[in-house]
Amino acid sequence: MKKCTDLNSVKEVARCLLYTDVHRVENYPFLVKHPFTDSAFATIVKNPDKVTENEVINILESESNLNRWREYVARRIDSADSAYEIYCRITKPYRLTFLKYAGRYLSEKDFAEMLCSAWITSENPNSDANVSQSELLRMFRSADKFLLMTAEERKRLNELDNPVTVYRGVTPYNAKSVKAMSWTLDYEKALWFAKRFDSDGTVYTAEIEKSNILALFDGRDESEIVVEPAYLLNIEEYEEENIGFLLT
Repeated sequence: MKKCTDLNSVKEVARCLLYTDVHRVENYPFLVKHPFTDSAFATIVKNPDKVTENEVINILESESNLNRWREYVARRIDSADSAYEIYCRITKPYRLTFLKYAGRYLSEKDFAEMLCSAWITSENPNSDANVSQSELLRMFRSADKFLLMTAEERKRLNELDNPVTVYRGVTPYNAKSVKAMSWTLDYEKALWFAKRFDSDGTVYTAEIEKSNILALFDGRDESEIVVEPAYLLNIEEYEEENIGFLLT
């Protein structure tokens, strides 16, 4: 981590991501997967000398359209005044990927703020195809906890009993992802995750020493605890009779 963000290097990382392949989303002809867009339709400036004249193009329609869109985004990257401005242009599924490559060029403050944002806005950071769990753990270990969490979150973490009881809800889709980094202090939130999408999921409970907690995030009202999975203790399925009791 640097004392000051190396903006030119961050821009270079962004340009490299910009020129990665655009992947179509199966069964959805106008949705795509790419670090800078999730739609085949993109708005660009028709004439760089007349920034008020915009047009919408289909970047999947031709190589020419794709190149025009990339040139437009590249100009936006080059003109960015901060790393955060570039980060905000990255689509949510690729923000952790951006940090994976740009993190070394960011200041401690920029890195911590972006890691917090990328984590809580990602739909399923524990199953990110581009960032392994070991890489995620490295990110959290290197982040300054004072900068990673709000004052209220740090206070709540400090006031927790030790060890901390945590819960995790899994659906049949991610049933094998029990020893993950994301847990919660809130049983009912874990149950919601287990039952969402009309799933017949399972709630697990475990204990973790506070020294092995990487962060507490209260954003989205999830009371999320980010942990070192290797240090989870007494992982077990929550008893059905306890679930029935809590739901009455």
